[in-house]
Amino acid sequence: MRLLLQQRADGDEAPRFVQLFLQPDLLGGYTLVRESGHIGGRSSVRREQFLDQDSAMAALERVRDQQIKRGFQLMFTQGAPAPR
Repeated sequence: MRLLLQQRADGDEAPRFVQLFLQPDLLGGYTLVRESGHIGGRSSVRREQFLDQDSAMAALERVRDQQIKRGFQLMFTQGAPAPR
């Protein structure tokens, strides 16, 4: 599953983005990958490990909701049905 959120640009700065996606690992767990930064600029990547898909999906939904509260808008969804 992959989500892309984007925030409107402030003045001369490029818009900010947050990309969230889940990746299964070789041991049956899941990794939540968060990439954020300015579009066309540098970005940072953080990874968080989970033992099962349900806890990984709950974390993805929590991060998504936090970003929406900060003014980001959901721009793109790919993969599994959109989280609740």
